[in-house]
This record gives sequence, C-alpha cells and structure tokens, in this order.
Amino acid sequence: MKKILLILLIFPFSIHLSVAQNLKRANQLFEKRAYLNAAELFLNEEPKTQEVLEKLADCYYYNTKMKDAEQWYKALLQTYEANVNPTYLFRYSQALKGIKKFDEADKWFQKYLEKKQIAADENQETLPFFEALNFGNKKPYIVHKVSINSAFSDFGPAYFGTKIVFASARNNGKIYDWNNQPYLDLYQADIDENQDLKNVVPFSESINTEMHESNSIFTKDGKTMYFTRNNFDSGKKIQDKNKVTHLKIYKAQFVNNEWTNIAELPFNSNDYSAEHPALSPDEKELYFASDMPGTIGSFDLFVVDVNVDGTFGTPKNLGSKINTEHREQFPFVSAKNILYFASDGHFGMGGLDIFRTEISDEKFSTPINLSNIINSNLDDFAFIIDEENEIGYFSSNREGGIGDDDIYRFTQKKIYAVHGLVQDKNSLEPLPGTLISLFDRNNDIINKMIVGEDAFYSFDVENNKSYKIVGTRKLYIPSEIEFATNVKGDIDKDIQLLMELYTAVEKDIVVENDKTQIKINPIYFDFDRWNIREDAALELNNVVNIMKKYTNMTIEIGAHTDARGSDEYNLILSHKRAKSVMEYLISQGISETRLKSEGYGETQPLNNCVRPKMCKEEAYSINRRCEFVITN
Repeated sequence: MKKILLILLIFPFSIHLSVAQNLKRANQLFEKRAYLNAAELFLNEEPKTQEVLEKLADCYYYNTKMKDAEQWYKALLQTYEANVNPTYLFRYSQALKGIKKFDEADKWFQKYLEKKQIAADENQETLPFFEALNFGNKKPYIVHKVSINSAFSDFGPAYFGTKIVFASARNNGKIYDWNNQPYLDLYQADIDENQDLKNVVPFSESINTEMHESNSIFTKDGKTMYFTRNNFDSGKKIQDKNKVTHLKIYKAQFVNNEWTNIAELPFNSNDYSAEHPALSPDEKELYFASDMPGTIGSFDLFVVDVNVDGTFGTPKNLGSKINTEHREQFPFVSAKNILYFASDGHFGMGGLDIFRTEISDEKFSTPINLSNIINSNLDDFAFIIDEENEIGYFSSNREGGIGDDDIYRFTQKKIYAVHGLVQDKNSLEPLPGTLISLFDRNNDIINKMIVGEDAFYSFDVENNKSYKIVGTRKLYIPSEIEFATNVKGDIDKDIQLLMELYTAVEKDIVVENDKTQIKINPIYFDFDRWNIREDAALELNNVVNIMKKYTNMTIEIGAHTDARGSDEYNLILSHKRAKSVMEYLISQGISETRLKSEGYGETQPLNNCVRPKMCKEEAYSINRRCEFVITN
C-alpha cells in the first residue's frame, strides 16, 4: 500500500515535470528558429496560454503555412485580443490574405492601423482593393513558369553574363532546422531563346559549402561576386547568445577561372544578419538587407559605399519611405536606377510582395506594388529585370508551384495607349467631368470614361488600327481627333483635347439670366393661339441651322406668357406654344430626342410686370417669350 501511495504521489509530479520540460524544449527550439519542430511541441501544450498561441501561430507564419497560422492567430485573438501586441493583428491580417480572405484581412489590418495610430495610404482608403494595389502600374506583366524548378526550394535568381545563378535546396545534404529542408547551395542555368532556364549545374565548389549559400550579385565584368552565407568558421557554425546562426555577405573574385579571395564584408556581425546583396548600376554602392541595431522593422534595406580601393563606407538605412515596422528584403537595382524589393509592410496581396521605387539623388519615390500579376497572396520576392528587353525573373511560393519556393519568369506586354489632357481651348483650364469616348474606324464605341479632377484620360489601343477620340461636355462643342497606330513598337500617343464653349464660337449663343441660350428675335403668336406664323418660322429656322451644325446639341424649348389671364390658363397656353415650336423643329429635320418642350406660364417673368400691377404693352411683351436653353 505504501508503494502504491508513493507511486500516486510521484505520478502527478512526473506529469507536471514532463509538461514543464515540453514547454521549455519548445521555447528553446523556437529561439533557435527551428519553428516546425517547435510547433509540434506547442501543439501538445495544455492549456494554450497567450504565449503558447502566439508562438504556435508564429511557427506556421514564419514557414508560410498560412492556413495553420490563421487558425491559431484566430484562437489567440478570440481570447486575448485586448492584450496582444498590435503585431499579431498585422500577422493575422497577412495570414488571412494568405488564404484569400481579403475582406476579413482588411478589417484586421484596419484594427492594426488604429492600434498603432498609423494613417492608411490615401489610395488604399479611396480605391477598391485591386485598384489600389495596381495603382501606378502602366505596363502589365505576363508570368511564365520555368522548367528547372525542383521539389525543394529554388529562388533568388541573379544575372551572370548569359546565365542565371540561383539558390536551391536540391542538394539532398544536411537538414536545416527552420524548414526541415537541405541547406542551400548556388547553382547556375543557361537561358534559352524563350528566356526559359535549362542545364542546371552546381555553381562553384569553392563557393558552395555545407552551410547556406544564396542570393548573389555579380559585377558587369563577371570578376567579382557578392553572396549570402551562414556565419561559420572552419566548418563550424558560429551562433549568438540565443544559439542563432546569422547570415553574412561575402565577396569573391574570379581569378584564373576560379572563385577565390573569399572574404566576409566588414559590416557583418555575429549578432545580426546581413543578406541579399545588390549593386547600383555604377557598382559604387551595395544595397543589402539587415536586422542590425537601429532598424525600423525586423529587416530593413541599407546601402553602403563601395570605395575605389575595395574598402566600404558606413551602411546607411534607406529610411521610413522604404522601410516599415515589418520586413524589407531582397533588393535589386536595375540599369535604370530603379530599386525593386520585397516587403510585407507596404500595402500588398499578403506575405512578401515586390515593390519598385525610383532612386534620384539618394531619395526614393513612393514604393509601387508590382500588381496582382507579379504578386500573389503568399511570398513573392527576389525580383530581377532586364529593362532593355523587358523580361526578368522572380521567386514565389504561390499555389501551383513544384517546391516550397519556385522561380518564375515574366515578360512585359507591349503597350499601345492613347492618353492626354482635356482643356478649354481659350483659357487652357482643365475640364474635369468631361466624357471622353474612343471609337474604332467603323465608328463603333470601344471605351469611354469621365475624366477626374486632373482632366486626364487614357485608353488601351491596338497596333495598326485607326481610331477617333471624342470629348463631350455640357455647353461645349464636341471635340474629336482621329489618329492611327503603327505596326511595330510601343505606341504611346499623347493627344491634347481642346474644347470650346458654344458661346465662344457662335454669336447667336449667349448667356442670359444664367442660361446658355440660342438667341433669336422674338417670335409671336396670334392672340390666344399657338400655331407657328410665317414670321415666327423664319426666326425658328435660325435655331434649326445651329442644331444641324452641332448634331449633339440638345435644347429645352421654354414658352412663357405675361401675367394677364388666370394662372391655369396661362400654363396651358404656354405648354401648347412650346409643343407647337417643338413640332415645327421636328418638321425641319431635328430629332425629337434632342428636344424637350416646357410651358412655364407666367411663373418666370423677366420684370416686375406681375398681377395685379398694370403695365404698358411693351412691358407685357417682354415676358411673352420663347427661350431655347442648351442642355447639352
């Protein structure tokens, strides 16, 4: 009995000790960034405290397993929303995007912004999601798969002469704890005539080791390269106090057909990572990503001078226009001095998205998302481009791939576009609200738009075609311009559309009583009659001639009476006279759809000759009138 009691006393203690050891081991693995192994232990942890739920969700988030991450972030926020760091609202939003729940993701992203007291991007606030995402993109992309992707991770392409060098875990070597895949090596591939990749071989035995090697960049002469590698020495990993092995940037030189003189850069550290090198077009600056002290987010982009003597300056953070509180990585600077980079902190599809910004005098334009064609709801990164030929490559773990990460190639569509500004011909003031229509050679309408406050219009057109642009606006003469596109090359026509007011061209069109009218001599009706007399017909023919000249013009025929007679009588009489004028115009070939008749009786006098005041006949006659008000 004593033995049984002793066992019963020890048993709960053993369970408690086992649970404590399980959590301790899970936390150790998490700190070492062995996230998938840590997740298995966190899953078994009960009860699931706030800390356990945070780390469990993070384990999946850091491995882009967004379905699992979403499940555990949701569980976290259902219980602990009021107490969590705003970062978890952001990550939950990203996880929701990762499973294409964009509306729900936007709600949580707005909560994140509110909690952080961050203002949303203006376009994000005012435009629908995909319009805001693609704002500023002129040239669309066409994405293609490449043939060399494996069942492992393949990513980080770099131009190396006529070849592509990339990182891959296809070597079946030592396993990396973060994602349970082999360590990365660099490989090279040929580019075929269709820009596909083929003939994959390991890059160089002097570069590849048992550690990670990835993300390289080469000088134009092919004699110097920079690349990313794990921090190690004499074949052993060097770890920080948390037992994390950081990444460093190395430099190598090509001498006698061999990569040699391999050395790490001076701003590397055992306590933080420096990774993903990229060169400026003149090769005098090196861009890279790092989580070194002083970063705005988890990883920021930096630039450092490359001196003539081979030394390096002091790294400079690119600033808050580029870097956010989250991740900015994988820089690439094109020949046109445009910086492309990956970020999950700027407005995007979810996970890492690829952005571009123009570099000018060490300043950067507002980053622009490369659209939902290049970017997916998961991670998209490591973008490179040959701007002269409008082709390039990038990496993604989007749905439909072969491995954890795959390389994709892209081309840019040829743009055939017509665009321009709509202005008043005389004042050159912009004319917002103008309707612009595009017609083909058969006069069939292809597209139309109402210009905004900037009075700017734009339409896509096809090569080797004839078109017509027509601008229409109330009280303006329609303006039209014919143009044709050529057979080859990009067509980017800038056509200024100038429009004139009717009153600026026609002396018989005037503004009176705040109305734009066709002004003719008074027309008269016999007493208590509404038929058109011969003298009235002569005047009405002036209206007919102007309306035939401007075939889009529409008018309202307004008939008015003096104040003599009853209100009801005068209203009926004015309706009959307006209708009679309208019928005459129709008889002269003016379409009924361009006309509207309205009788106003005595309700709109032009003077004070109103009942019961007695007036001279001349004063009464001023109110007996017919007006032809232009409505369009």
